[in-house]
Amino acid sequence: MRALVISGGGSKGAFAGGVAQYLIEKKKLNYDLFIGTSTGSLLVSHLALKRVEQIKDIYTNVTQKDIFDVCPFNVKRRNGIETISINHFNVLRNLLRGSKTFGESHNLKKLIKSHVTEAGFNALKALKSDVVVTVSNLSLNQVEYKSVKDFEYDDFIDWVWISCNYTPFMSLAKKDGCEYADGGLGSMVPIEEAIKRGATVVDAVILQTEVTQYNRMPSLNAFSLLTNMFSFMLDRIEFQNIRIGKFVANNQDAIINFYYTPTVLTTNSLVFNKDKMTSWWQSGFDFANHQNQETSPVEPEKNE
Repeated sequence: MRALVISGGGSKGAFAGGVAQYLIEKKKLNYDLFIGTSTGSLLVSHLALKRVEQIKDIYTNVTQKDIFDVCPFNVKRRNGIETISINHFNVLRNLLRGSKTFGESHNLKKLIKSHVTEAGFNALKALKSDVVVTVSNLSLNQVEYKSVKDFEYDDFIDWVWISCNYTPFMSLAKKDGCEYADGGLGSMVPIEEAIKRGATVVDAVILQTEVTQYNRMPSLNAFSLLTNMFSFMLDRIEFQNIRIGKFVANNQDAIINFYYTPTVLTTNSLVFNKDKMTSWWQSGFDFANHQNQETSPVEPEKNE
């Protein structure tokens, strides 16, 4: 049983899309399980249906307005580098309206619904392959995995959207009496879950470099400090997920093929830049092509 696992990573999901395009279209791999967290959850539905060009078009054309109906920060370029600062007006207005978050991401839900139609959802349910998204249940303090097989259309759209809600910068969702947020707050790379569901070969796309690099700008204000702190915590979660995934794989005789980003793509994955994301998609495709050419004569080795 083969699984495609895509980690969280905001706008860096464009790189994962390029990797997946190579694996599905060029390497002709068939997957029994697609499982994603956050931006990975946005990708897996289209990838399972082999609608690669459609999801590529979304990722290479998306803007901040497509994601946020209340954007909590301003994006500025300094010396060619994008930095963020708090949008005081939007944040104060949102809090005065009783919101628990700095920004709102209901536009993202509309975007998801416009591209994952009911017909597409029914096609997903009819597949032998399973499609699973990761969410964090803040009320019950646990990570949950939502399969397309278990829900109807509106509920599954909710779970995909919830998986991407990077609180407190994006919307906090309440569903079934519980508060939910981005799946990455609990499981950035759900390799362990893929193996628990029976995967013996896992292709894992990690939207981070394999070797730790200095990849954040110094904090310029309280808001950028907050995003840096969250990024640090998510990096630690991702690191632990990978270690646990390798451990479980060894015990279950499963194989993991890792696809890390070769370079630091961005210092802030909440910034959606069309030109950069177009470039990252192509980079992902080229990187997967290069990596498979190097390793194709030899079967992947068991993880250490």
